[in-house]
Amino acid sequence: MANVTISKRALARILTFSLAIILVLTVFAVNNGTRAAKAERAVENSYMHAVEELSLGLDNIKNNLQKGMYTNSISMLSDLSEKLCSDAATAKNSLSRLPVDELDLTDAYKFLSQVGNYSKALAEKCAEGGSLTGEERKNIEALYAYASELSGNMWDIEQRIETGRITLADTEYAASQLDAEEPVNVTSGFTDFSVSDTTFPTLIYDGPYSDHIMEKSPLMLRDKAVVDADEALRLAKKVVDSGELQLMMQEDGKMPSYVFADGDHTVAVTKSGGMYSYMLSSRKVGKQTITAREAVTRAKDYLSELGIRGLTDSYYEIRNGICVVNLAAEQNGVTMYTDLIKVGVALDNGDVISFDMRGYLTNHTIRELPRPKISAKLAETLVSGSLTPVSTKLCVIPSSGKNEVFCYEVRCTGSRGENILVYLNAETGREEQILILKIGRGGVLTV
Repeated sequence: MANVTISKRALARILTFSLAIILVLTVFAVNNGTRAAKAERAVENSYMHAVEELSLGLDNIKNNLQKGMYTNSISMLSDLSEKLCSDAATAKNSLSRLPVDELDLTDAYKFLSQVGNYSKALAEKCAEGGSLTGEERKNIEALYAYASELSGNMWDIEQRIETGRITLADTEYAASQLDAEEPVNVTSGFTDFSVSDTTFPTLIYDGPYSDHIMEKSPLMLRDKAVVDADEALRLAKKVVDSGELQLMMQEDGKMPSYVFADGDHTVAVTKSGGMYSYMLSSRKVGKQTITAREAVTRAKDYLSELGIRGLTDSYYEIRNGICVVNLAAEQNGVTMYTDLIKVGVALDNGDVISFDMRGYLTNHTIRELPRPKISAKLAETLVSGSLTPVSTKLCVIPSSGKNEVFCYEVRCTGSRGENILVYLNAETGREEQILILKIGRGGVLTV
């Protein structure tokens, strides 16, 4: 073989060319790796969204089945069956998006298919003049027990994913743990329900209060004089003692407001009447030193200092060291759950670090309440026989049609020891709403 000689210049060119190729390949590999990482994150986020959606859907199914166990109303059963169908469809869709094709989740799918149809069939039966039999109520109870187990398993999986104890590679195994023991079969003969394009609205309550009520024009702002930005700033400084507050933006919509901020605080003042709309502080909350009851008292005192009185506390939630207290207006002993103010109290020192008065501004007025046409004692006899009444009071709650209903709130104990709130129309005795009262370390809430 002949000897090949390479000049220094040629060697330099070869080395330069080789380094260029290596650089290009390296960049290509890095880009591909970055794209792969982004793709994996996108898949993981998609799975996490499906997990959260499935957890919420199963939780809603459990709660609505629990309400179904105690309803005494055909219309309420019909409403619950619609919500069950909607939540079951959402849960099935979420489950189908998880990487569990190889796993046998027949029982979970079967349950989600059955639960909506069964409640729908019962609602139709009652609408035609029938009533729930003892066996049918037992079936609802069995479905509730199974839904509770499924829901608990799913929330446990979600928590393990959030804390990193389950990774994307483990998702198939995690989903395999979803099925509960011995699913009940109470719907033999029913076909799988079809998923329509209709989405059923879910009423979200902070206490017996629905956010959709704020779609109305605010009653307290009617015919009020408009204040300018300077006057609104003067008012804002009364609740946020800061010389750095500046006008950040102006909100439009049903409640036009000036919004001021200083980096740590945000406070909104309505243009009509110059009333406080909301306030929020971003300060970190330290170790808890006051109780929830003390936080409730602090919230009431704070609002009293702002000239807002005649309120009663209803429910509260503790999260991240903050106790959010729900306070409702009271008129002659009648609780107005529509006229709601939320106050956030820091549990480290009792400072009020947030409030939201928009529900109160929207709905509060002096009402001409009718005399109840049924007595409290009669109201207690109208609740389900599976419930034991504990106390009864008059109240006003929102209806799904953006109106209000004058009701008796009958607080009951369920057959499993649950705290159940039943709202009966004070004029007709009609069952308007059922809520489950959750009492725990995290607060007193309703679902």
